[in-house]
Amino acid sequence: MRKIIPFVTILFPIILSAQNFPSNQIQKILDKSIDNKQIFGTVVSISKGDESYHFASGNMEVDDAYFIASVTKLYTSAVIFKLADQKKLSLDDSIKQYLSTEIINGLHVYNGQEYSNDITIRHLITNTSGLSDYFTQNNSDESSLLDYLVSVGDTSLTFDQIVEKTKSLGSKFPPGTKGKAHYSDGNFQLLGKIIQNITGKSMEAVYEELIFEPLKTKHTYLYNDTSDTIPRIFYYKNDPLNIPNMMKSFQSDGGIVSTSKENLIFLKSYLNSEFFSEENINIKSDWNKIYSPFQYGIGIMKFKFPGMPEMIGHSGANGSFAYNIPAKNVYITGTINQIDKPQLAYKLIGKILSEIEN
Repeated sequence: MRKIIPFVTILFPIILSAQNFPSNQIQKILDKSIDNKQIFGTVVSISKGDESYHFASGNMEVDDAYFIASVTKLYTSAVIFKLADQKKLSLDDSIKQYLSTEIINGLHVYNGQEYSNDITIRHLITNTSGLSDYFTQNNSDESSLLDYLVSVGDTSLTFDQIVEKTKSLGSKFPPGTKGKAHYSDGNFQLLGKIIQNITGKSMEAVYEELIFEPLKTKHTYLYNDTSDTIPRIFYYKNDPLNIPNMMKSFQSDGGIVSTSKENLIFLKSYLNSEFFSEENINIKSDWNKIYSPFQYGIGIMKFKFPGMPEMIGHSGANGSFAYNIPAKNVYITGTINQIDKPQLAYKLIGKILSEIEN
């Protein structure tokens, strides 16, 4: 079934007479992407100038809520920047100012030397802390958490367990080593704890107060109820991967649920500095390579693949994405809802962008 629904908001009114936007071609691209082997459903929202368009295909509808996974990190970064504007923290503060000694001790050990007290908030938000990734990495005697979830099934982790897992994996380099970056979900778990300690509120309450309520996004929330069946379950290969306990555990590094429509509203607000003063943060700078073709900046990701224009935003392990393409004046959000091959999302985005004129 083909589904194209114009979406009107106070923030971004649609020009209904825009006849040059290739809606039919984009819908065909989405329909063709559904093979019921790797992609079972997809939803995409696109903003071009002042116009917004929304598409879906397969087993997803345009208003479906889904796990945005690591796109959550943009929301967490927005909160950190807002707190910096309010003078409640500085990006160059040591994390020892906000975290207990139980958390700090042994957190970062590299070549036998401890650097835990040298980690700053900036190191966490730029993935330059040198901490390992509790989600994708593993010790020699056990599988990674990701491998466990897809092979064994659902589990849950407390914040303290995530910290201990991070410690057990060792560190990659001293914090702030020039030219070094390593993607770590633990960095954003720690940022979440810092936010909670500063505000005295839960992440759920903080997101609601600082982001969801100002944007009036009624279908975006932090996943906290394992009986909640609103978000569409994503796939691992041919099978749905239902892991509500783990999704609840992710919180500030990957626990937000949204729709492509509302994620589009957030992305445009974020990149146009409606939450914080970009002149004080300069989020679109200080890029470091994490793994080809990705670079990481200050709370944000950059993707540049040969033959494709540069994209700035974030993606998630389940094929979720939220990017601005400056060369085309385009914002695009959505998901392919597949954790086995999330890179297929970029192929889909590339095909869509090829249809949109600069």
